[in-house]
Amino acid sequence: MKRFLPVLLVLALTLPLASCGQKWQAEEADGYQLITQKGGPTLGYTSAPILTVRGHAFKDLNRNGELDPYENWRRPAYQRAVDLASRLSIEEIAGLMLYSAHQAVPTPAITDAQKKFLEDDNLRHVLVTTVGSPEIAARWNNNVQAFVEGLGCGVPANNSSDPRNETAVTAEYNAGAGGQISLWPTPLGLAATFDPDLVRRFGDIASKEYRALGIATALSPQIDLATEPRWNRFVGTFGEDPDLDTDMARAYVDGFQTTAGTRDGWGFESVNAMVKHWPSGGPEEGGRDAHFNYGKYAVYPGGSFESHLRAFTKGAFKLDGKTGSATAVMPYYTISYNIDPSGKNVGNSYSHYIISDLLRDKYGFDGVVCTDWGITHDNASVASFDGKCWGTETLTIAQRHYEVIKAGVDQFGGNNDKGPVLEAYRMWCEEFGEDSARERFEQSAVRLLMNMFRTGLFENPYVSPAAAMETVGNPEFMQAGYDAQLKSVVMVKNRDNVLPQIPGQAGNDVRKKVYVPKRHYPAYAGRFGLWGAHPDYWDWPIARETVEKYFDWVDSPAKADFALVFIQEPYSGVGYDVKDRAAGGNGYVPISLQYRPYTAEYARETSVAGGDPKEPSTNRSYRGKTVTTDNQDDLSKLIPLSIACHESEPQIPVIVVISATRPFVPAEFEPYADAILVTLGVQHQAVLDILSGAVEPSGLLPMQLPADMRTVEEQCEDTPHDMRCHVDEDGHTYDFAFGMNWSGVIDDARTRKYGKKQ
Repeated sequence: MKRFLPVLLVLALTLPLASCGQKWQAEEADGYQLITQKGGPTLGYTSAPILTVRGHAFKDLNRNGELDPYENWRRPAYQRAVDLASRLSIEEIAGLMLYSAHQAVPTPAITDAQKKFLEDDNLRHVLVTTVGSPEIAARWNNNVQAFVEGLGCGVPANNSSDPRNETAVTAEYNAGAGGQISLWPTPLGLAATFDPDLVRRFGDIASKEYRALGIATALSPQIDLATEPRWNRFVGTFGEDPDLDTDMARAYVDGFQTTAGTRDGWGFESVNAMVKHWPSGGPEEGGRDAHFNYGKYAVYPGGSFESHLRAFTKGAFKLDGKTGSATAVMPYYTISYNIDPSGKNVGNSYSHYIISDLLRDKYGFDGVVCTDWGITHDNASVASFDGKCWGTETLTIAQRHYEVIKAGVDQFGGNNDKGPVLEAYRMWCEEFGEDSARERFEQSAVRLLMNMFRTGLFENPYVSPAAAMETVGNPEFMQAGYDAQLKSVVMVKNRDNVLPQIPGQAGNDVRKKVYVPKRHYPAYAGRFGLWGAHPDYWDWPIARETVEKYFDWVDSPAKADFALVFIQEPYSGVGYDVKDRAAGGNGYVPISLQYRPYTAEYARETSVAGGDPKEPSTNRSYRGKTVTTDNQDDLSKLIPLSIACHESEPQIPVIVVISATRPFVPAEFEPYADAILVTLGVQHQAVLDILSGAVEPSGLLPMQLPADMRTVEEQCEDTPHDMRCHVDEDGHTYDFAFGMNWSGVIDDARTRKYGKKQ
């Protein structure tokens, strides 16, 4: 009987007004009620009473029988946000300032833990990772929205996601997403298209899929300027060029945030874009990542700090579309070393200079600033994956929250507990007074609520499970993603025009035959050394049935017309080794971009930055140390195969397909390949479509490929385009914006616009 109560309330409130010309009607949807009305927005609800004013319907979310300003969809979003912020208790505002830890959605049911943080902690921003299916995601969203609609002022949940449209399930945020949503290249692959219009189209499609899943905020794009080639998050960026990065950032945010045909660009197809990571996590010293203590310093030996801001200040904050600017920003974990004129070196979210002086005051950003995940938690050791409280290790958790709020940040990523936020409020009261504390907390509440009002969540946070199944990963969207994959593949070598390899007719003697060697997959940990650990095994790098749609599969190079070798860029670890520390070293080791063992004889004798309460030395240098690449078998198998193929009669061309997530040193394998394709997150079918000539390659390198590790060591972590690049046996330089098609080196409008600046 309870589920019909809203309809009865609707009838009771509206029957007397029928003569006034009621302009709306209600109907039963799949688990919720839906109101459509002439001259007004669609309303979705489950328990809120409905008010009729001048023939239009409004939700009485706080159930006081009055149309309050925040419930009035005719008012501007800012007025509504200010009104609601003034009505919320400090406990409710503290909940708004929380962003949940990663939440898997295997079933439509809300877990007890989720109910607790939604009700007890007033949390309303939920980070969604794996979903059982689009239908399950939609039903779970509706259950969450129905639950919170009955609490307090009826503030809806603002569900969010890290990027989830990539072809490979390679990260914690993406696990389970691939295959049930349109599949696109990695951001680095999108950059290889050098086509901002394509990226805008991606944002337009992905935002429709997100909203169908019940997701209204994207924790993307990652627009860090990737000037450090060893960084393991290079793949999530748009590469190392400030101009390309800026244009891609602008296009991405425009695509996600814009609902076509609306007055201000906002609507039910809009998704808030949280750009990251201010002021760029790209210049990590030695390539070590700031998820760990050993990578907490971003350094600027080349003095290029301003270049890293451009994608934010000239791109994401200056959109072509009506929404104007990205609505949210996430600072990175890093300490931007010696950037603060005061000499204070703390993580970016703790820095008043980085957040208030630069982001807020100098560049005028007044949207949401949300910390990266877990920055207020304690850190146990240099190599532990726990808290990332860089520069504030000696403070308490509550004190860290207070410092973050004083710096100008609005929200705490990965924190489900309102307790420390309330402690920070009491600290503000003690230092500045209760009126000041209330004003500061309401300021953050307004920013956070604006992103809910603009995307229509207060009107209708519910989604149709049937529409989710029809929208997410539909054929049109899948085709668009696949076309982008094709455009992202970069051909850097094609000696004697060995490509394309035209397949010939199936079952015919002229059908091309291909030999594909097995590949060694060594045991190593996954992303950040933690997720997705792989066992040691040998296997085919591509499904035989996929290959046989194009070529005949043979079991020996002697029987083949060409050999097709799949490899991955070299992987040597994360730049820190606990065994080195246990043996008396400082723990720091090189990150190598070559396959063979590497000794860092050209590394700095003294690191630019260093020091931590948990380590005895301030020098993080690894000079003279040696590392071994985990997957050097990729090279060890390629070389003898290539020699055998080239010594045979007739010679058999060797085509190498290297899957890359960052730059690498090509010198070790390039001479052994007749053709080289660089892929940046594509399905194997896309590779074969290009190999077979069905599609001509058009991608360009969004990064430099270094000549050797010496130039990697001698480049400045913060400076783009400052490496000596590999020159192949045909005289081609593997520089930024280099790529080939069937006619040779690509020279077009893209290369002329973005080509390397001298």
